Amino acid sequence: MRLWVTGYRAYELSVFNDKDPKKLVIKHVIKKDLKNRCENGLEWVLTGGQLGVEQWTVETVLELKSDYPELKVALMLPFANFGENWQEDKQQHLMELKQSADFCGEVSRQPYSSPQQLKNYQTFMLSHTEGATLIYDPDYPGKSKYDHQSILKRQAKSTYGEELIDMFELQDAATEMAEQSENDQE
Repeated sequence: MRLWVTGYRAYELSVFNDKDPKKLVIKHVIKKDLKNRCENGLEWVLTGGQLGVEQWTVETVLELKSDYPELKVALMLPFANFGENWQEDKQQHLMELKQSADFCGEVSRQPYSSPQQLKNYQTFMLSHTEGATLIYDPDYPGKSKYDHQSILKRQAKSTYGEELIDMFELQDAATEMAEQSENDQE
């Protein structure tokens, strides 16, 4: 089974450093979801290189490899030179993730030139996976709404699966983590 994982960009969640508790919660939720899916045959996780959920997904898969060595991650970039306008430290992190991924590629070999490249990227991700997990809540729109809409269109024609992890689930995870932390301190 191959799974597309995407969701909010870091700035959409106001996450601006690696120690932000929101990042820890989201990685916890991703890890929990991927562990459950590994028990049911998940082999590949496909994601992009966006700052936020996508990069955190790559980090999480790499962490899970010690327990699930068969799990692989593909870092698929929508176009050539993706991330070249980012700050140097963010470009460096993307490079490290590209080197650590089991597969890295670009859907378009051309630098960004039109929104059609992003639509082609969505089509590629949908045609190379059986389902998607989105860290996304339609009540709190972000750029992932376009991915969600493309998945809904695909579902109208096929049995493509989608799991939305919304703000309520993220809050539940944050509460669970806080309670666990308190119990660990006692």
